[in-house]
Amino acid sequence: MSIAKMIALHPDVGDDFNELLATAARHAMFCAEMCTSCADACVAEDMDMRQCIRSCLDCADVCAATAKLAVRRTAQNVEVLRAMLETCIRVCELCAEECARHDHGHCQLCAEMCRECAADCRAAVPTVQ
Repeated sequence: MSIAKMIALHPDVGDDFNELLATAARHAMFCAEMCTSCADACVAEDMDMRQCIRSCLDCADVCAATAKLAVRRTAQNVEVLRAMLETCIRVCELCAEECARHDHGHCQLCAEMCRECAADCRAAVPTVQ
């Protein structure tokens, strides 16, 4: 299944399909799940991972909300969507910084996903008009 195809099939989209926004929405959905999984793995670690868990859970929630806003195409709320994309960029950057501090494989993978999500959201911001 493809979220891009789903968005493209929306009656209000027509020729106004935004590939960069669709990619950002897709990666924000993935990032939300990766951050949730990382937080869960951090709980099982034998060290104090509270800050990493908090960063991951905050990032998961922001990414999930951003993805939901990005796939809605009925009417428009450009100001809110742009604000969410900007927030997602910053929260992903902060989560990537926190996860990168740890040598755990799950943290390293989460940091990579967060950086990718931030880059995709950054690319989508100027296309939201």
